[in-house]
This record gives sequence, structure tokens and C-alpha cells, in this order.
Amino acid sequence: MSIRLMLADDQALVRGALAALLSLEEDLSVVCEVSRGDLVVAAAREHRPDVALLDIEMPGLDGIAATAALRRAVPSVRVLIVTTFGRPGYLRRGMEAGAHGFVVKDTPSRELADVVRRIASGLRVVDPALAAESLAAGVNPLTERETDVLRLARDGRTVADLAAGLSLSEGTVRNHLSAAIGKTSARTRAEAVRLAESRGWL
Repeated sequence: MSIRLMLADDQALVRGALAALLSLEEDLSVVCEVSRGDLVVAAAREHRPDVALLDIEMPGLDGIAATAALRRAVPSVRVLIVTTFGRPGYLRRGMEAGAHGFVVKDTPSRELADVVRRIASGLRVVDPALAAESLAAGVNPLTERETDVLRLARDGRTVADLAAGLSLSEGTVRNHLSAAIGKTSARTRAEAVRLAESRGWL
């Protein structure tokens, strides 16, 4: 019996290549493709895939939020995150959201097909290099609020804008920014954002 797959990736070329490669395997069939994270749950409800292969950086909902939504809505679907960005923080957040596997996009197609089979059979599979990097990087030190503040600060908003956007006082926002700058060992707010992003914490 073939394993039913859903592909979610905003890059049509990547999605098409993945579909073509995986469809060459006799026991795998791609039953649906979506280009946005916010379409994942509806597509899974309609097509009932066994395994969903999700990219991280997608419009609508990123792959990590889409994983969490999918695990809540259709818990029978197993999730494999396939990403260009092998950031340690992404791996930890993806697994916390309920993903069953995490590999990078340059995984050879035969190996990827094998990972899909293993996940469909109930195993968890993580790219070993990423797992080692994630352990070395340690746990994300930022609180949820500090993460929210840094996310909003990405586009250079003022403290007043951040305070309004998060319904906090300007003093509280300054405290969160100061804590985040300290925890990332950054010198400025912009550097804190860049460092947190590069570690997959945002």
C-alpha cells in the first residue's frame, strides 16, 4: 500500500522537484501540494495524507506554526520538516511543535524517500549534523515576550511602535529589549535580532 504524501513549500520549483522525485518511488504517492502554511490543515483534512513534508519559511503560517496546527487538527498525519535552513533553534522548535522528523533540502532523494518511510512507520528521524549542532547550541534563552519583542523589532520599529503592537508600556518593552540584547551577547537591538534569527530562535 502506498504512503500518501502532502508537500507544503512556497517555491513551486522546489515543490515540483520534490513531487517528481518522490513519485518515482513505487510505495510513495503525492496526493496534494500547497504553497502556503495556512493551507496545510485544510489540505490535510481533504486529502488525508500519511506524511506531510513542510518547509519552514512559507507565507501565511511558517512551517513550525503549521506543524503545531496540523498536529492539533489532524493528529494522524506525521510531519517531516524539510528545510533549506538548518538552524539549531528551528530543530528544537519544530520538534516541540510535534514534528516527527527534520532534514535539510539537500538530502539525496533516495535518502529522503527512506526518511519518509521511517516516519510513516512511526519512527522519529533527525538529520544527525543538525542534532549535534542543536545540542551544542543549547536551549533558547529568550522568554516568549522577549521573542515577541525581537520579532516585531525586525523591521526597525520604534519602542513606541513595539509597545503599541504588544499592548505593553514603553518601559516594559525597553526591559525586554535590554534582556534580549544581554542574552544574545549583542551590542544593539538590530544585532540581537540578527543573532536570534541566525540561531533559529525567532
